[in-house]
Amino acid sequence: MDRAVAIDVSHLSKSYDGHHAVTDVSFQVHAGEIFGLLGPNGAGKSTILRTLITLLTPTAGQATIFGLDSVRDADRVRQLIGYVPQERAIDRFLTGREHLELLAALYHLSKDEARRRIAELLTLVELDAHADRPAKTYSGGMKRKLDIACGLLPDPKVLFLDEPTLGLDVQSRLKIWDYVRMLKGRGMTVVMTTNYLDEADQLCDRLAIIDSGVIKTIGSPVELKVGLGGDIVSLTLRETDRCAHWSRR
Repeated sequence: MDRAVAIDVSHLSKSYDGHHAVTDVSFQVHAGEIFGLLGPNGAGKSTILRTLITLLTPTAGQATIFGLDSVRDADRVRQLIGYVPQERAIDRFLTGREHLELLAALYHLSKDEARRRIAELLTLVELDAHADRPAKTYSGGMKRKLDIACGLLPDPKVLFLDEPTLGLDVQSRLKIWDYVRMLKGRGMTVVMTTNYLDEADQLCDRLAIIDSGVIKTIGSPVELKVGLGGDIVSLTLRETDRCAHWSRR
């Protein structure tokens, strides 16, 4: 039986002053899967993500979230999604709990609902013991955990993660990976951008490889590696007149 479609992107394009950030992008995300947008900086990943979360209006094409149009039904779409941005929106003087309380008020959660959700999320991301410390005392990994808790506060059906482990140390990255897997285990649909090959390989059920605003291919990590015909790493270094090339199969 076919899986339900959570996100349907059809011939999506976005241009800024003549620059084509995204061109004729189409893909579907199934309910309950982790779908990755993989590509270098400037490839168009964040543009696609910000269109899906209703922050950008496409130049052409459309995107739907559980059948709701990201432009016409923007208010209803926002009630279904959570978003963890690449740039941390952390007030260094607020505690972790105060961040969540402020966000709960913005979401118009009742006091009882807010208290319940905040306690649950602080435990989920293992910040309950540090909830009443100012965020300025948090490590990078702890701040990212708080970001994820903020994204989960409205109890979304779809969570969007923009470069979730950018700049984190190895141990913190592995922890974030565990949380993302746990969310999938709870049935949540996750869409994430990354430029880390290992992250896409470890987390994503399927991924779209994007370059210069165009999707080059879509598939599972295994399918894409088989299609490459092997594990090949090629590195070319250039410094003034010297050139070194290294390749490993």
